Amino acid sequence: MASTVGHDGDAGLAPAYAAVRARIGLVAALFALAALGWVWSVSAMRGMDAGPWSGLGSLSWFLGLWVVMMAAMMFPSVAPTIALYTRATRSTSPLSPWLFAGGYLVTWAAAGVVAYVIGAGAVAVAGDRLAWDRAGQEVAGATLLVAAAYELTPLKNVCLRKCRSPLGSILSSWRGGYRGALSMGMRNGAWCVGCCWALMASLFALGVMSVTWMAFVAGIIAVEKTLPWRRGLTYATATLLVGLGILLLVAPGAVPGLTIPSGETMPMS
Repeated sequence: MASTVGHDGDAGLAPAYAAVRARIGLVAALFALAALGWVWSVSAMRGMDAGPWSGLGSLSWFLGLWVVMMAAMMFPSVAPTIALYTRATRSTSPLSPWLFAGGYLVTWAAAGVVAYVIGAGAVAVAGDRLAWDRAGQEVAGATLLVAAAYELTPLKNVCLRKCRSPLGSILSSWRGGYRGALSMGMRNGAWCVGCCWALMASLFALGVMSVTWMAFVAGIIAVEKTLPWRRGLTYATATLLVGLGILLLVAPGAVPGLTIPSGETMPMS
């Protein structure tokens, strides 16, 4: 009898172990995709860093690069959320978590389109007044100062809290099926955009085609989302952005790793 009970207990634990292994495999796959995204981004962006307001090429080219960049920068920090979603759904379909991840990227793709349109519109309206040796330097510095201010706002705090503790948001916005997985991923992506849009604006101001600054911003995002000292980290980020913004305004040559533009108009399109 004891032997039978033991075997039954082991059989009952087997599905739980299998689910844990599946979630570990999912997280590992997301990290592997992020690594591939970094490799591809380094290759695609080689020699393209023209400093603040680097040229973005056509919309289709930029959007493709942007989505790969977002996968590289965001998948490591969002992987625990996707694993949590997989655990909450208890779905046997291997497609649902990938639809969740796809919805997350769809939201970031939409944010990339908005950024591109804003940049192209600024060039169309202001023309060469946005050249680095005219207003470009001031605009770049001001962008960093605005990003620093946003770090200290209640909206940043709310969005960061949703990103760091996503279970409540997942359960409150629950949608079943494949369409539900996609829409919940998009919702989670929206919270992430709300949390990180100012840091992404800082990336444009420092050089969106710079792998160095891409890694810098990705590191800040990962630290803010994963380490426990939420408000202390946002204060530290704000201080760092203020320092970079002031340097951009008064002594851009002192910013390490910054490519100083040669004075062209912001070539966003």
